[in-house]
Amino acid sequence: MSSLVLAHTRYLVIEQIRVPIGILASAFFPAVSMVAFVVPFAGRDPVAATTATGSLMFFGAMSAALMGLSSAVAQDRDLPWNPYLRTLPAGPLPRFAGRILSTLAVMLLSVIPVLLVAALFTEATITPVRLLLGVGALVLGVVPFMLMGLCVGFLLASKAAMAVSQLLFFPMAILGGLLLPPQVLPQFVQAVSPYVPTRGAAELIWAAVVGARPGVVPLVMLAVWTVATATAAFWAYRRDEGRRFT
Repeated sequence: MSSLVLAHTRYLVIEQIRVPIGILASAFFPAVSMVAFVVPFAGRDPVAATTATGSLMFFGAMSAALMGLSSAVAQDRDLPWNPYLRTLPAGPLPRFAGRILSTLAVMLLSVIPVLLVAALFTEATITPVRLLLGVGALVLGVVPFMLMGLCVGFLLASKAAMAVSQLLFFPMAILGGLLLPPQVLPQFVQAVSPYVPTRGAAELIWAAVVGARPGVVPLVMLAVWTVATATAAFWAYRRDEGRRFT
């Protein structure tokens, strides 16, 4: 089984590298945001610059997880090769795991430009241990968005999946405090912010990279969203399977 997972992962990574626009899109906006907003306004403050770097790293990772995965899964469903793969005796696990692992690889590539901008043009500082903790928090925090992307991809056609994932992505990024610090957001946004999964993921990352104390409610809601999106993704897969093969 592990060899099948690795084979699918390798194939899907090569597929994405051959058409690198998804990787570039996930990396471009966070890096530009770092240059335009973080470097001039928070670049001299080590804590603020490090916190903003963590937020924008997650912004790029979330883009790859939600928009990239939903679009890829929806496009797969349009191809005749995909129904054939789903009839093979190996089952859905190798393809599923390969898609998740290849998305993680793209996600980690997408955060490199943000790290480079932070290292070259800001006073952001971090130890190797905290950097590893931050990457681990990023991977953990992106799980519900990957599951959300799977759900959208299994429910909708490719064009609709891209549009819906964008509609989900930007409001959650803003509400979660990824583009602006939560304390400067309007009061009604601050009231909603702890209940969106982006806020819980962001607080995990902030705790890892600068030692900020995470709130209980955002972390609990992140767990709730993870369970809910896992349930929705499983239901969407079974629904798609039932419509195509029964």
